[in-house]
Amino acid sequence: MINYSIAMLSNPQSPDAPAKAYAKAQCSEVMTIEKFVKHIADHNGVYTRGTVQGVVSDLCECLVEQLLEGKKVQLGMLGNFWISLSSDGADSAEMFTAANIKGVKIIFTPGDDFDDLISRATFNPVSSRAAQAATLKAEKSGESTVDLAAAKGKGNGD
Repeated sequence: MINYSIAMLSNPQSPDAPAKAYAKAQCSEVMTIEKFVKHIADHNGVYTRGTVQGVVSDLCECLVEQLLEGKKVQLGMLGNFWISLSSDGADSAEMFTAANIKGVKIIFTPGDDFDDLISRATFNPVSSRAAQAATLKAEKSGESTVDLAAAKGKGNGD
């Protein structure tokens, strides 16, 4: 189940247009590599956690190695990985050097197993993280009300 909260967001390309309500995904748990490896091992039953962790670790190491060699890596149902660069512009091609390159980003496009996730998903509305934090803080300090506008940074400071 996918938890979501609702946020009022304005359109940066039309600053005068009124804000509209949009869904914001809320993570229910952070799944560490250890938890994920255990999940895979428990799901399959054939491979131990150590074996699964070794395979995942080797996959990551080899993926980085191949990307740094300028290759696009296709991992079938998982998807494709390749490199994108960010750079400062130069006045001409002759003036551009590798020093203009400021960042290396990994691009990922999901494979077929990730197609049409919406048809497989269920959704559950929840409070925003700011509202949850404000409510918890109020409960701990014995307060019975919460100023949601202030919690979301939209209060008047009173």
